[in-house]
Amino acid sequence: MKNIFAVIWLSVSVLLPSVVWAGDLEAGEAAAQRGDYATAVRLWTKAASQGVAKAQYNLGLLAEKGRGVRQDYTAAVLWYTKAADHGDAGAQYNLGVMYRDGRGVAQDQKAAALLFTKAAEQGDARAQHDLGMMYAHGLGVAQDYKAAVQWYTKAAEQGHAKSQTNLGDMYDGGRGVAQDYKAAVSWYTKAAAQGDAGAQTDLGLKYAKGQGVTKDLVAAYMWLDIGATNGEGSAERARDIVAQYMAPTDVKRAKDKEQLCIKANYKGCN
Repeated sequence: MKNIFAVIWLSVSVLLPSVVWAGDLEAGEAAAQRGDYATAVRLWTKAASQGVAKAQYNLGLLAEKGRGVRQDYTAAVLWYTKAADHGDAGAQYNLGVMYRDGRGVAQDQKAAALLFTKAAEQGDARAQHDLGMMYAHGLGVAQDYKAAVQWYTKAAEQGHAKSQTNLGDMYDGGRGVAQDYKAAVSWYTKAAAQGDAGAQTDLGLKYAKGQGVTKDLVAAYMWLDIGATNGEGSAERARDIVAQYMAPTDVKRAKDKEQLCIKANYKGCN
């Protein structure tokens, strides 16, 4: 009987602190949501001191953004490191960004790539995208287009718009994968529907050239004008060139389609 009580007491003594710190974590999140960062910092610091990774991550985020505390990249790196060491994917990604950009720590592309890999392997789409970028450009790792395609694909399949655009570029240029204009158009279309200006521009160019899709200057003008409106600098010039080969009535038709496309949040516009 004494042994049974001993086991019960041991179980309670182990579980009770974790419940208490989880409560501090949740209370801190509620405080942050209502803008009371001072309370959030106090509660998260208590939980973080007991090794709660999410609290450590949150403190790193506050230090990085300067919310509730003075902006301090060094402190952000400290907290992200603690959370990353506990396996928190978000912290691993954010810490990788700090190493990549040299904020709060000496710039180290190899360390960034390693951290992105850890987060990417846990399914973090941002890390998968950035790791793809590292492989595509040979930053911190040997340049490897096939690996870039692999990681872009993982992120793109999760709906990460920039990865969808970059994957479209890889298919378009035949880098790391066989050149396939139809696949490029498919990925550009997915990213364009999410508002990615680069993809909208690339999609417009594909319609203008008739690569991977039937040539359609009305659709080309529409997507290029949308891309230009959304800040893609090269789209405006391309749109004006396309317009030179269009009748005024077709330009008007493209603009009418564009307004419908915008109202539909870029969905089902082709």
